[in-house]
Amino acid sequence: MDRDRSYFLMLNIGHFLDHLFTLVFATVAALVLYREWGVGYADLLAYATPGFFAFGLFSLPAGWIADKWSRDGMMVVFFVGIGLTSIITSFAQTPLQIGMGLFVIGMFAAIYHPVGLAIVTMKWKNTGMRIAMNGVWGNLGVASAALITGYLIDHGGWRMAFVLPGVFSIGMGIIYLVMRRDGIRADRNTPVAKADATAAQASPAYRSLLIRVSTIVFLTTAVSSIVFQSTTFALPKIFDERLQGLAANISAWMDRAAGSGQEDLATVIGTLAFIIFAVASMAQLVVGSMLDRFGPRSVFMVVAVIQIIFFSQMPGLTDAVALAVALGFMIGAFGQIPINDYMIGKTASGAYRARIYGVRYVVSFTALAASLPLIAYVYQNWGFDTLFLILAGAATVIFAAVLTLPKQLPTPETAAVAAE
Repeated sequence: MDRDRSYFLMLNIGHFLDHLFTLVFATVAALVLYREWGVGYADLLAYATPGFFAFGLFSLPAGWIADKWSRDGMMVVFFVGIGLTSIITSFAQTPLQIGMGLFVIGMFAAIYHPVGLAIVTMKWKNTGMRIAMNGVWGNLGVASAALITGYLIDHGGWRMAFVLPGVFSIGMGIIYLVMRRDGIRADRNTPVAKADATAAQASPAYRSLLIRVSTIVFLTTAVSSIVFQSTTFALPKIFDERLQGLAANISAWMDRAAGSGQEDLATVIGTLAFIIFAVASMAQLVVGSMLDRFGPRSVFMVVAVIQIIFFSQMPGLTDAVALAVALGFMIGAFGQIPINDYMIGKTASGAYRARIYGVRYVVSFTALAASLPLIAYVYQNWGFDTLFLILAGAATVIFAAVLTLPKQLPTPETAAVAAE
C-alpha cells in the first residue's frame, strides 16, 4: 500500500473511531449500568449530554490550533487523547465520574471533523468522492458502536468496551505519528496558518461572493442537520408504528422457517431500520462522484427535491409502501452529508480551512441537539405525519437557498486571478 493510500486509510479509521467512542456509553447505559448502578436509563443519559455538547463546542478551538500548529499533530493528539480518556473512563465508579470522562472524550472527539476533513480536502483532488468515502467510514462507526460494545459487554464486561477501543486508538496514534512525523515537523517550521496574501488581496466582488456562499453553507448546514437528526433518531419508532403488518408477516415467515414458535417483531423492525440506514448511507458515494463531475449546486438541488418528494408522500403510509418511501427520504438525508463539506473544502483558504470546518460543526451539532426537543414536541402533539410535513418544508428551504448558489464556486485560486 502506497503512502497516500495508507494516509487516507488512517484518516478514515479516525472517523470510524470518532463516532464509535461517542456512542459506546449509549449501549453500556442501556444494557448494564441501569442495573449495576441502580440509576434509571433516562437519568444516566443526562450524564452523556455534556459530552455531546463538548463534541460540537470544541470543534472551533481544535480547528484554530490545527491551523496555527499542525493538522497531522492534532490527529495524533486525537488518537492518543481519546484512547487514553476512554481507558480512564473505564475506571468510573459513579455516574458523575463517567460523565466527566464522557465530557473529555467529547473534547478529543471534537478534533476529528475540523482537522481530518481539512486534510482530506487539501490533500487530494477528487474531493467529493474522498469526502463521501470518509463519511461512509464515519457511518460505519455509528452502526458498529452498539454491535462492538454489546460483544465486549458479553465477553469481558462493560469496562472492556471502553478499554479495548482505547488501546486500539492509542496504537493507531503511534502508527500515525511514525507515518506523518516529517509532515508534523514541517508544519511546526511553517505553520499552515501563515499569512494568506491571496485572501488579503482578493477583490471586493470575490469577497462578496464568498460571503454569499458561506451564508448559504451555514444555513443549509443547520437545516440539513435538523433533517438528518430527525430522520435517523425517529426512524425506529416510525417503523414500530408504520410497519407492524409487514414486520408480522416477516416474523411469521422466519418462525415457520426456524420452527422457533416465537415472533420477533422488535428484531425484524430493528433489522429493517438497519438495512435502510446501510443502503441509504451508500448514497454518499454516488453524491461524492457527482460533486466532482457536476459541482455542488445541481447535486444539492437534486438531493433537496428527493427529500421534498418523499417526505411529502410519507404521511398516512404503512407497511411495504412506507418502507420504500422511507428509503427514499433517507437516501436524501444521507446524500446531503458530503455537500457542505465539499463546498467548504473548495472555497475556504488553506490557512483558515480547519477553523471554518470547526464553525461548521459547531453549527451542525447545535442543530442536532435542538432536533430532539422538536421531535418530542411534534410527536406528542400531532404525530409523525406532521413531522414529515415539517421536514418537507425544511427541504424546501434548502432548495430555495441552493437556488442562490453561484454556478461556479469562488476559490482561493480564482481570488488570486482576480487580484492580478
